[in-house]
Amino acid sequence: MATIAQQFGMTEALELLGIKAVNEGTSTGIEWFSGGEIIESYSPVDGQLIAKVKASTEADYEKVMQAATEAFKTFRLMPAPKRGEIVRQFGEKLRQYKEPLGKLVSYEMGKSYQEGLGEVQEMIDICDFAVGLSRQLHGLTMHSERPSHRMYEQYHPLGVVGIISAFNFPVAVWSWNTALAWICGDVCVWKPSEKTPLCGVACQNIIAEVLRENNLPEGISCLINGDYKIGQLLNRDTRVPLVSATGSTRMGKIVAQEVAARLGRSLLELGGNNAIIVTPDADIKMTVIGAVFGAVGTAGQRCTSTRRLIIHESIYDKVKDAVVAAYGQLRIGNPLDQNNHVGPLIDTHAVEQYNKALAQVVAEGGKILVEGGVLTGEGYESGCYVKPAIAEAKNDFAIVQHETFAPVLYLLKYSGDVNEAIEIQNGVAQGLSSAIMTNNLREAEAFLSAAGSDCGIANVNIGTSGAEIGGAFGGEKETGGGRESGSDAWKVYMRRQTNTINYSTSLPLAQGIKFDL
Repeated sequence: MATIAQQFGMTEALELLGIKAVNEGTSTGIEWFSGGEIIESYSPVDGQLIAKVKASTEADYEKVMQAATEAFKTFRLMPAPKRGEIVRQFGEKLRQYKEPLGKLVSYEMGKSYQEGLGEVQEMIDICDFAVGLSRQLHGLTMHSERPSHRMYEQYHPLGVVGIISAFNFPVAVWSWNTALAWICGDVCVWKPSEKTPLCGVACQNIIAEVLRENNLPEGISCLINGDYKIGQLLNRDTRVPLVSATGSTRMGKIVAQEVAARLGRSLLELGGNNAIIVTPDADIKMTVIGAVFGAVGTAGQRCTSTRRLIIHESIYDKVKDAVVAAYGQLRIGNPLDQNNHVGPLIDTHAVEQYNKALAQVVAEGGKILVEGGVLTGEGYESGCYVKPAIAEAKNDFAIVQHETFAPVLYLLKYSGDVNEAIEIQNGVAQGLSSAIMTNNLREAEAFLSAAGSDCGIANVNIGTSGAEIGGAFGGEKETGGGRESGSDAWKVYMRRQTNTINYSTSLPLAQGIKFDL
């Protein structure tokens, strides 16, 4: 019988992406080397070993940093539109490798193949966005209070950007950072999650083709691999002015403290505890689609996954019954099989956290509406497949306040007006994504007002999960406050400089100060 990898063409995909049985895990752009221990990457889809990656050592890291800092000296002087051309070529390579890379994302991480392809499409989209942006890195011109003076501000490349990414979006989040950093004139050092190292190797192989074809220096795109210790080297390195970190709030607090201790910058995109408010004026069909995809997409392992459904009491039973019925139609299994809706969790540790959450919500007085549980038997040999679960709960339950990275949805009830629902939604430590389902204009505007959602993302009549690259992505409170991707997120990758030019024959001082010699 053919294995899943054979049946769905993984061997061919790995070959196209340059993945070997054992891969070097450190790269300065084109050269590969590593002196560290072996990281084994097992697929949560079938529990099989995909390939191995050699971790980076401190000596490897130092070699990377030397290459990166040297490359920055020349790359920062390349005109921004020329740097945009490099990003354009990278986007074209991604179009070429979309199917095999999407397949690797699905097999190594566990999300559905459609979501894997969607993640690579995000990479392509951010490249397109960045190419246009490379001709729009605008500053401002201001009037001076002094005669015959001109003032303006401009943006310059920042330097080496460190990127620490999470397993759940193993390629897209890196591209959000690199595409913008590159057009800004920065060079990048990436530490992917040790749970998805092969995706990092594959992406580095792709950009290496572009670097070689354009005769660009080593160090523009670098890769390091390993556990948190290799990430600490980035956090504590004064040669890295910006560290962009995506992951848990616990991890983000460590990164923020270590980077701040040396007065560096950190861009943090951390946990979410996202809610959809469902008012009496909601479209129930749209609500069900948004809530179910938000709760079970990527097996509940998105930072924007829907964790809480806040429903008005007048329609509570109707919405509850519709969502429960929809869960009965979910197909759980091999994510490379496009007939399935839900794939596995990333590993057995995630399964443990899922089980603990379900036990705790019951212990705190909640009621299970859709039973969870770990799936066993044929097709579930990895031990990472679980049933998406629904529980009735209260917002002040400790487990509801906590972000469980698994498909567990909590139903909460409110009885007053929309302001009560907003207060419930905002009553958690995280502030990433939020949504309201309503056809009432006043409710929608109240949700979007200064007294409304306190999240970085606030949607009306769509779910919490899934964001376009054109808008800045990120959240407030324990989500970290960072912004990536669209809008003017590019500014974080640059340093701002104010310039004053005196074209007169005298030297007047500001504020009318006299200093005559």
